[in-house]
Amino acid sequence: MRCKLLMAMLVLSFAAHAGSYTERAITQAVAGGTLYGTELIPEGEAKVPVVLLHSGSGPTDRDGNSEAASLLNNSLRMLAESLARQGIATVRYDKRGVASSAGAVKEESDLRLDGYVDDAVVWMRQLRADQRFSRVVMAGHSEGALIALVACQRAKADACVSISGSGHPLADILRDQLKPKLPPALAGDNERILVSLEQGKPVEEVPPQLMMLYRPSVQPYLISSFKTDPRKAIAALKMPVLILQGTTDIQVAVTEAQALSAAAPAAKLVIIDGMNHVLKMVPADPARQRDSYSNPDLPLAPQLGEAVATFVKQR
Repeated sequence: MRCKLLMAMLVLSFAAHAGSYTERAITQAVAGGTLYGTELIPEGEAKVPVVLLHSGSGPTDRDGNSEAASLLNNSLRMLAESLARQGIATVRYDKRGVASSAGAVKEESDLRLDGYVDDAVVWMRQLRADQRFSRVVMAGHSEGALIALVACQRAKADACVSISGSGHPLADILRDQLKPKLPPALAGDNERILVSLEQGKPVEEVPPQLMMLYRPSVQPYLISSFKTDPRKAIAALKMPVLILQGTTDIQVAVTEAQALSAAAPAAKLVIIDGMNHVLKMVPADPARQRDSYSNPDLPLAPQLGEAVATFVKQR
């Protein structure tokens, strides 16, 4: 009786009208533990397409939030709800080491980009076997876009979506972003560290000013991430691909989306004027950008949900 009551509490049915959906807490067993997620299923449909959503870097959870950084914007929750209202199922989850899935990783030094990819592949294969779904699509945001590009090929997804994803390897991004901001001596240390990590070699001597970025426990993850070039990953995909990018994104420039598009000319490129990195309509003003990262009341950029839904339904 108690178990039935618990399940009843976990399943929330939204108003029964066009665009209604059911929300359910779900889990997925993976190597090293269990991942926790949320499933949204449109009501009144037979088989529907499903989109697996993957969050960005760091401690970002299934909803696009980060309690550790005091960032609350609900961007991925809003995208999932937008798709569900348009007849598309979604699954989003806390990646290993984050929020409810924290127990799937014991130490930060155990994290690898490949591990995130493996987890996404497990989710997609489970969704593929689920008779409720007509096709399986993966959409990744920011670093999650890179994970999606690699995982979609391995899991043979029906389509792949990159949202605010970089078009260059992480090492190149760090190199370009930090060089003009660091004094010459520290810029030299930064380059020395990057070159070593690109070669797969951990670095023992890290200046205190760079320790947060290159601390020993995060170096294994950086080494694994540096190996993957998003341009090569997207070029290898044989399924339909959608590239989405906002013009007021202060973290990822439009040129990154254009680099992805150049590597995969058959992919559909959609530039959303006025959308920022947390998928809201925000001008380039620094203060408003900063506030948007912690404002869950700002609505999702409407063109984003429409573009993803149109792309998924056309395939």
